[in-house]
Amino acid sequence: MEFTLLLYDREQRWTEMSEEQAEREYGAYMAYTAALREAGVYAGGNRLEPTGTATTVRVGEGKTTVLDGPYPDTKEQLGGYYIIDVPDLDAAIAWAARCPCASHGSVEVRPVGAVSAPA
Repeated sequence: MEFTLLLYDREQRWTEMSEEQAEREYGAYMAYTAALREAGVYAGGNRLEPTGTATTVRVGEGKTTVLDGPYPDTKEQLGGYYIIDVPDLDAAIAWAARCPCASHGSVEVRPVGAVSAPA
């Protein structure tokens, strides 16, 4: 069963780190990714560019509205994701708890739904 681990953190945190701290943090993510691969559960993932590069699109009353940046103003921003293939939710939660982001941000665990064709 596939799950997406959505990584939320304060985006500014990365700019506040020293180079040494950033290297250590990056190393922790690389080790986590390696562990996912070694366990055979890694199905994909990547970091996201800063929220300032985002574009939000909404359609209402037949009009498309395009906004620069993310729409919600939140303390934590979506910074990346992993897609893992594990037997069940408990296994996904166990992997989420091992993610470096879980210790300073949050990791949302969400099942990936099957795409069904219209009848």
